[in-house]
Amino acid sequence: MNYVNDNKPEPIKERSFRFAVEIVKFCIDLKLLKHFEIANQLIRTGTSIGANIREANNGFSKKDFVFKMSIAQKEADETIYWLEIINEIENNNDKTTYLIKEANELLKIIRSISINAKKNL
Repeated sequence: MNYVNDNKPEPIKERSFRFAVEIVKFCIDLKLLKHFEIANQLIRTGTSIGANIREANNGFSKKDFVFKMSIAQKEADETIYWLEIINEIENNNDKTTYLIKEANELLKIIRSISINAKKNL
């Protein structure tokens, strides 16, 4: 798990934002390698995770929160898919491996939040 300086787990909102920034930077590099279509898909899904988490936190109801978190979960899974494709094309690039690991961590956290929120409906 990723930790901030005071040894508390980093909130999912901030962690997903940092991930989105890393995805944008990564996609700039992908476009330099002429992987335009995959970069476009990856930037949509990778930045959508945090956007949906923010929308969930500002939802009108618990049901709305659960719905937005489920979208974030789907986007995280799709992001992993695109990253795995790049990982195969670029022969296990270190940056891609890191992003896959982080996306999997985000997916686990989001899934856990979703499960707990559904139980509290």
